[in-house]
Amino acid sequence: MPKLGVNVDHVATLRQARRGFSPSPLWAAKAAQAAGAEGIVAHLREDRRHIQEEDLWGFKRKLSVPLNLEMAAHPGIVSIALRLKPDQATLVPERRQELTTEGGLDLFKGKERLREAILRLRGAGVRVSLFIDPDPQQIDRAVSLGAHMVELHTGAYAQAKSRARAMRELSSLREAAREAQWAGLIVAAGHGLDYRNVRPVARISGMEELNIGFSIVAHALEVGFPQAVREMARLVHPS
Repeated sequence: MPKLGVNVDHVATLRQARRGFSPSPLWAAKAAQAAGAEGIVAHLREDRRHIQEEDLWGFKRKLSVPLNLEMAAHPGIVSIALRLKPDQATLVPERRQELTTEGGLDLFKGKERLREAILRLRGAGVRVSLFIDPDPQQIDRAVSLGAHMVELHTGAYAQAKSRARAMRELSSLREAAREAQWAGLIVAAGHGLDYRNVRPVARISGMEELNIGFSIVAHALEVGFPQAVREMARLVHPS
């Protein structure tokens, strides 16, 4: 069964709307942990639009589940990660104009910066994941760059406008997961997954973890954060 990683970025987004102290991403992370989350995910962006560096140190000190730091391969962010030493670092693309991550990394662009970041993170004992589209060429490049794992971008599947398109995208995810495992990579997935569409992805053979944020935070407004996490955990861990 895949592990559920809960992303708390959107809790921090709400806090930063008033530059205050509430709601607390650490509170949300601790509530998620108590409700069954097996990891906490947080993206430290260069523009600091949501998660702040002090949030990360709070997660590191106060949580017993693994911390997955999403980050660009920017030297300044890499330096923070090397001090923090999260359990996992997931390298993602980042543009200041975007509302949220819009697609997977193109591992054929900026490969030397990526390679250097991966080497430095691996040297510090951090497991390195690359957030990529379900593309065989990107999987091959992830292996050559020295990543431990890949996180498959599920946006095209989650945003599909028809069942036929969703099934095609799901097939691409399944094939990419097989190829990544054959190449010796650990496989995760995430982006746009919600209570309606997560179960088929959770059932992909060999899926190690699913990282989900917005849908849990949005549902928490209706049912509370612990209940929202418990409901997602039941879908991610099919009986």
